[in-house]
Amino acid sequence: MAGAAADAADRRRTVDLAAVERAALAAPPVRDALTALGRSHAGIRIIAEVKRRSPSRGDLAAIPDPAALAAAYERGGAAVISVLTEGRRFGGSLADLTAVRAAVHLPVLRKDFVSTEYQVLEARAAGADLVLLIVAGLDDAALARLHRLVTETGMTALVEAHDADEVDRALAVGARVVGVNARDLRTFTLDSALFGRLADRITDSVIRVAESAVRTADDVARYRRDGADAVLVGEALVTGDPERTLQHFLGSAGSESARSESAPVETARSEARA
Repeated sequence: MAGAAADAADRRRTVDLAAVERAALAAPPVRDALTALGRSHAGIRIIAEVKRRSPSRGDLAAIPDPAALAAAYERGGAAVISVLTEGRRFGGSLADLTAVRAAVHLPVLRKDFVSTEYQVLEARAAGADLVLLIVAGLDDAALARLHRLVTETGMTALVEAHDADEVDRALAVGARVVGVNARDLRTFTLDSALFGRLADRITDSVIRVAESAVRTADDVARYRRDGADAVLVGEALVTGDPERTLQHFLGSAGSESARSESAPVETARSEARA
């Protein structure tokens, strides 16, 4: 997180806070992420990620045209596009976010190590509709302050947690979208069962997002059974055919959801026949 803050400080020496505030006010209207991710939809939603590389997996995909990839995600049925704008570890930039926002009609998430007000405002200036806030990297005061600013700009915060305490901290600041990341940010190990253990801790009025450990349609369906409203997927999409993979993930999770929802009805019918 320190590297991302240092890079933001460098940008601030070129474009000061007042200029970024003006650009944020002049940015296109915020798109409604809560509706895009909300429970009124049938089945699970997918947040599809523009992701070139990661510290745990190295280089994933060159992605010379992030806008074209985002358009493929939209055709495939994504609900939200996530754009990694962190440059040192993930090879992203705010220019990627701006290009994606111009190419799609979906809400766009700025995914970065956000720790300052400047980063929130430059996200809005670049066209972001959502901003990632990672609980592990922020104390309570900073988390509350940044969450308040995200909300005041009209954007939505995706507040990311990695354990029960962090879920409670996310809820305490009024988060309306809480993500549980299966990847430990210190060791990069995955715990695919983490979301299932924490899902019930997230109140029903809050949108639940499962992050990481999604490689197959079965993974998406498992998260759906565990209570996820949405899943965030990156690597599985950028390393294959993004449009077809999305359609496969959504179709498989939808079938699983339909089977689960019909189970009580079938049980009642069986009991009635008996």
